[in-house]
Amino acid sequence: MPQGPWSAKRERQYTDIKNGLLSRGRGEKLAEEIAARTVNKTRAQHGEATQAGAASLNDMSPARRGGGHSHIGAQGRTRAQLYADAKRAGLAGRSRMTKAQLEQALKR
Repeated sequence: MPQGPWSAKRERQYTDIKNGLLSRGRGEKLAEEIAARTVNKTRAQHGEATQAGAASLNDMSPARRGGGHSHIGAQGRTRAQLYADAKRAGLAGRSRMTKAQLEQALKR
């Protein structure tokens, strides 16, 4: 557990995020790091932290982001992200394509 005075709510949030990551196959160290960063960012955005970086304050909240940054993870971009890219590229038939088909069409 990281150092610092967290409220009981933030402790629960940390534990829930960490357990969720562990259940999805992430390593112990990585799960702890991601959970701590998420909780600290949330604290900063809610004014609970004594110091807060500009990146934490100006970025979208972790709760709102959802899969918005999922292209970094193991499964790649979401179908919605791929669809938006296909729309910008002007791909015909994109609405009937699966995620795999969209990925393949965008690689060309």
